[in-house]
Amino acid sequence: MKRNHLTRLLQFAVAGAIFSAASVSAQDAAMQAKIDAKKTEIAAWGKDPGLAAAVKAFNAAKPDFAQGITQADWDGLSIVDAKVRSFQNTDAAKFLKSKKADWVAEAFVSCADGTKAGFLQKTSGFSHKGKPKHDDPMAGKVWQGKMERDDSTGMEQVQVGVPVLDGTTPVGSLVVGIRADKL
Repeated sequence: MKRNHLTRLLQFAVAGAIFSAASVSAQDAAMQAKIDAKKTEIAAWGKDPGLAAAVKAFNAAKPDFAQGITQADWDGLSIVDAKVRSFQNTDAAKFLKSKKADWVAEAFVSCADGTKAGFLQKTSGFSHKGKPKHDDPMAGKVWQGKMERDDSTGMEQVQVGVPVLDGTTPVGSLVVGIRADKL
């Protein structure tokens, strides 16, 4: 009798685990479908000729405020520093402001060399060269990070990186953090 009872308990436990895994899998699939819809929207931003022109201008000749910045320098700048504010007023930043929606946790545009061309708010890194969020878009690919709490915004988000395209040629990268609570 005891054995029969233990067998039933084990069957219920296994069934519960299978149901739970199926439920989590369905939730993950539904969440990914929402992220994919945002990726399509963000990829369209990356194809905007105005954004491409802004990034190409930065690639050709960086303004004085954008020259010679190291990560150590960047770490030492406050969010109200004149250099930081200058990046928030570039043509690339103005483009981002025009696209800002309640689901956007953060957004930034990088030049071909990985350094910033504009952003909504100061990022934790000045250059993303050597990281998939920049390198994949520079190779013409869309990149998606994992759901995580972002250091610069403090929000649970997933980042998506897309190429900024001049026609079909990547000239920079665009990374947008999608707020988890808005998916």
